[in-house]
Amino acid sequence: MTPTPEENKRIARQFPEEVISRNKIDHIDEICTENVIDHHDTFGETRGREALKETTEYLHDALAGPSATVEDIVVEENRVALRWNSRGIHDGRFLGFEPTGRSYVVEVTMFARMKDGKIAERWVLSDTLGMLQQFGIIELPDE
Repeated sequence: MTPTPEENKRIARQFPEEVISRNKIDHIDEICTENVIDHHDTFGETRGREALKETTEYLHDALAGPSATVEDIVVEENRVALRWNSRGIHDGRFLGFEPTGRSYVVEVTMFARMKDGKIAERWVLSDTLGMLQQFGIIELPDE
């Protein structure tokens, strides 16, 4: 039986709410297909649950207590679009930068293609530039 759009929405929102906010990295096994493809603007493309878990663990190691608040979610058939605010503290090495101890709040957008009630492919856009600015690592030039 094909999942309804509402079921797809419920499953897709578990990534920010369960995997990110509650650090349930093994939940990826329940909500993603075995060969999930992840396109991330900061980390590039990964394939498979284990690779996605590694990327997620990296984020949790670098950013203390990340939490996500879903602000918008739109679903059409097997596609789900989410926008959430992510917040936490830079307390580990991130993209080669030593911890700053500074907090951040950034917007993240995720588009998911669902297959048989699981996330089969994700496209993630996060405000990494804004995050690095909040860490004090990057400054924009004055206009």
